[in-house]
Amino acid sequence: MYFRVSPNDDDRNNNPSPPQELPEENFVMGESLDIIAKIDTDERFGTPDRILPASGRKDIKAWQKSVQVLLRTLQRPRYVATGLLPEFQQLDGRHAFIKNHQLPPYEKPEWKGDGTEENPGMEMDAKLKLYAEAMAADPAPLIEDLNARLVELDDMLYGEHYCSEGGFSLDDVDLWARLRS
Repeated sequence: MYFRVSPNDDDRNNNPSPPQELPEENFVMGESLDIIAKIDTDERFGTPDRILPASGRKDIKAWQKSVQVLLRTLQRPRYVATGLLPEFQQLDGRHAFIKNHQLPPYEKPEWKGDGTEENPGMEMDAKLKLYAEAMAADPAPLIEDLNARLVELDDMLYGEHYCSEGGFSLDDVDLWARLRS
């Protein structure tokens, strides 16, 4: 058994990430939590049910919300500029991500669309320009701010290996996935 990464398809739920596929089962997973659920519940991937459910910690959720603008500003332009991830190696994949992932201070309704009367929103050229400007801007002040916020997060973590009491959980999956970038 193996996972296969399928090519990017911008028409698939507006999710520019390539789906993971188990071809022998004709099973496609487009979302990362779907992939985690499959691996954690299928004995073929090891001992099942090793990931605990999310704890519902409001402090970590509030912290994530408080750094959302910082992370989006720092991470999103760098995702597409590096081309290191498979989904960003093709121009269409980079454009699909930019099309569907707004930069601050814009919200989704302002960003989505292509600027036409039928599909209001921002034109793609404007989105590309904003991403290029964000990438060209000096990140040092944002990194300094984020580093200070990471010190705050450190005080919220349960321990060295898990962010919540009880062991590895969906809290860890969510938090570390956001920070890995």
